[in-house]
Amino acid sequence: MSEIFSWILANYFELLGTILSIVYLVFSIKQSILLWPLGLISSAIYVYIFLQAGIYADMGLQIYYVLISIYGWYYWKKMQGKSNAHAPVKSVFETTYLKIVLLILTGLIVLILAQLLILFTDSNIPYLDAFITGLSITATWMLAKKYIEHWIVWIIVDSVSAGVYFYKELYITIILYTIYAILAVAGYKVWKKEFKPLVPIV
Repeated sequence: MSEIFSWILANYFELLGTILSIVYLVFSIKQSILLWPLGLISSAIYVYIFLQAGIYADMGLQIYYVLISIYGWYYWKKMQGKSNAHAPVKSVFETTYLKIVLLILTGLIVLILAQLLILFTDSNIPYLDAFITGLSITATWMLAKKYIEHWIVWIIVDSVSAGVYFYKELYITIILYTIYAILAVAGYKVWKKEFKPLVPIV
């Protein structure tokens, strides 16, 4: 028992970030605007965690999460208006060029980040780190705009991330991202029930 208590004391910051992140994801599935302040706090915690672990692109990603949480909070509040009704769920396939633009921009972000990590850091996983970061940037923006496909992107990101964190021996975070992947599947199913396409999706 004392060993467990000692372990919790030694890893309490990571544990707190994990708990807040799980609650954040549950609120995301429920489309609750409270997901954004929770996301802001948990992301700030992970900025510190990833800095200590030397996962630099992911650290930068958490800084982005802090900023996008502020934007998402504002955007969702604006879309809800005085009625407090949920903003409608959308699809990237309803906009002719959006899916192509997102694919190209995400690819460019991944390539640029990978080169920056190689040139300016001691990262030993630059391409994986950049891949996770690039897709996560896109997925979080899609969440802020309520595009249903962001869940699919998260499933990919969470699965790859779990492998990276195993390599980095961040065992609590492995559990977090495994739960993330499971909840992302659940989130997609929940949002799909509410999704009413404006045009046929091809």
